[in-house]
Amino acid sequence: MSAARAVPEDGKLWIGSVVIDCKKFDEMIRFWKEALGYELRRPPSDDWAILYDPKKSGPNISFQRDPDGPGETYWFHFDLYSSDPEGEVARLLRLGATMVQPAQEGHDYATLADPDGNPFDVVQTRGFKFGQRTTLDD
Repeated sequence: MSAARAVPEDGKLWIGSVVIDCKKFDEMIRFWKEALGYELRRPPSDDWAILYDPKKSGPNISFQRDPDGPGETYWFHFDLYSSDPEGEVARLLRLGATMVQPAQEGHDYATLADPDGNPFDVVQTRGFKFGQRTTLDD
């Protein structure tokens, strides 16, 4: 295996959530909940909500309240869940990603950018099974 493996090791990285910045936070949650038949993972906080697929076939859809609306450089981003976040961040950096914000105390993610500058997060999900998108019981 090369130093910069092209694909993640089995079970170490997957799309867990697509995160959408939004002004109309409550309306967006209601709309996508009904549109997709998704359910709230837990009650929303003031600025964050996660919808999940009760059939467990689609990724989470997360909403981040932003009073300015979608960012100038992006409207949504991937949350890549990882059972080995440090290893996957290192691998992604070797593949050409850049570090935007390393993991910090009290946060379960690091933010990177792809070669075009689009941000994405690598979220620590140790203990999740590959593909698991929620901590809700099966």
